Amino acid sequence: MINAIDQSGILAISTRLQRLGELLRKDGQQIYKAYGIDFEPKWFPVVYSLAANETLSVVEIAHEIGYTHPSTISLLKELEAKKLVRSRKDKTDTRKRMISLTEKGQQLVTEMKPIWDLITAALTDLTNSSNNIMNAINEVEARFREKSFFERAEEIHQQKSRD
Repeated sequence: MINAIDQSGILAISTRLQRLGELLRKDGQQIYKAYGIDFEPKWFPVVYSLAANETLSVVEIAHEIGYTHPSTISLLKELEAKKLVRSRKDKTDTRKRMISLTEKGQQLVTEMKPIWDLITAALTDLTNSSNNIMNAINEVEARFREKSFFERAEEIHQQKSRD
């Protein structure tokens, strides 16, 4: 049965992407649990970024993962409570906090790498369609960097006002 959100088409793209994200996170959590890993999918972008970069400032993490500063801080607090990350003041700028994985966090990443390979294979299978979602996401993100959704709406509004 098609609901109102599905019928609204492109107007509800944000809602449908959020819904898809929630489905992926829910199943991702089931995968981690099935393999005995105590890990929340929402932590992935921070942990993965730190595994790839060793040490980052809070601002760098926020930029790296594309989240707001407050959202990033919230994730970091959860990860600190789990003792997966630690923070220290930057040596040159004491206002700046530098974040890195703890030994426990590094060990968890090592344990998760085979699971990430499994998740990658399952996601590749799931998205392997004629309209590959990753290609579409890459294209839309590139177009967003050229001109935002808001800017496009303003241009369309101005054009309609002139007509």
